[in-house]
Order: sequence, then structure tokens, then C-alpha cells
Amino acid sequence: MNKDIPVIALQRLPIYLNYLKSLPKERRYVSSGLIAEALDMGEVLVRKDLAYTSATGRPRVGYVTEELIAALEDFLCCNGTRNAVIVGVGALGKAVTGYGGFKNYGIEIVAAFDSNPKKIGTSVAGKPVYDIADAAEVLGRLNAELAVICVPAACAQEAADLLIKNGIKAILNFAPVMIKAPEHVAVRHIDVAANLAVLSSMI
Repeated sequence: MNKDIPVIALQRLPIYLNYLKSLPKERRYVSSGLIAEALDMGEVLVRKDLAYTSATGRPRVGYVTEELIAALEDFLCCNGTRNAVIVGVGALGKAVTGYGGFKNYGIEIVAAFDSNPKKIGTSVAGKPVYDIADAAEVLGRLNAELAVICVPAACAQEAADLLIKNGIKAILNFAPVMIKAPEHVAVRHIDVAANLAVLSSMI
């Protein structure tokens, strides 16, 4: 885990990576100024963010594009593979399970969990759906480190406690409630409705 970089800066690194990958292959060099202009950010901010990685710019030409992409991928652990599971396969859980973009960051969705007998034993996007009651045995076998919670708010904390107890080290929580976790477990909360409300207030 990269603990030395502020979370807000860490959140910007995938944005830089996606932009760099969108550039024409013939663009050999890229400057922090070009990145800043394209993404409507400050050049000093971009340069400071990139300094957390192993990338080094060159006078008058900037960064070698391929080297900067590699440095960002290495910092974001995109080159390895980390297994993740989905908890809750309602409409949101199914959508997340079927999303193919995780592989771009070295993350593999290996399974899903649910408590609905009608869903247990089925598959979603080719991933098996297990009984959440069997999480202890299944998580150990799958060697999963990350989890995405897509259950109702009333079930979220119980699901998180079970995941953490059985080795999950990081949780992305879509349930509209703040879950509690020990300091060694990373948690990110994404409340879609709340974020949309914030956007609504800005127009």
C-alpha cells in the first residue's frame, strides 16, 4: 500500500494513466504542462503528483510517454494480479461484476456472494455466486484481498465484518452507509445518490 502519497493525489494517478494511454503511439514525449492542459489541472499539481512515482522528466522534452505509463502502472500495482469479490448480486452487483475495466488495473473479479437461495449456485458474467454463509471457506480458497459491497445499508456492516474477519484487506462500499473497519483495512465509500445530489446542487 502506498501510504506516503495523499489520498487525493492517489485518486488523480489513474486519470493521468488513462489520458496517457489515449495518446497516439507516435507521441514519444509528454510534458506535465500538456497533461495539465488536457485535464484542466494545474501544471505544478501534475508535476507534484507524478513525483510520487519513479518517473523522471527530461529538460525541455518532459517524460518519455512509455516510461511514464510504466511508472504509473507500477505505482498503481497494475502489473500484478489481485483477486476481488463482489458481495450482493442485485442490479448494481451484477453491473459491477460484469464490468471489464478492473483488468486494466491488475484486478480480477473471481466470485460473488449473496444470501438469496435463488442466486446461490448461479453465475454472473461468468463468475460463480456463492452463499455468503460460506465466505470463510471460499475466501480462503480464492485468495481474495479486495471486496466490493453492493448490499442494502442494513446489511453492509455485517458483510464488511465478515469480509475483514476472513482476510479482505480493502473494501469498496457502494452501500449508502459508512462502514467501520480496523485501521489496517482500507475502505472507500461511494454513495451514488449523494454524489448526484451534490451535482444537482451545483447547477
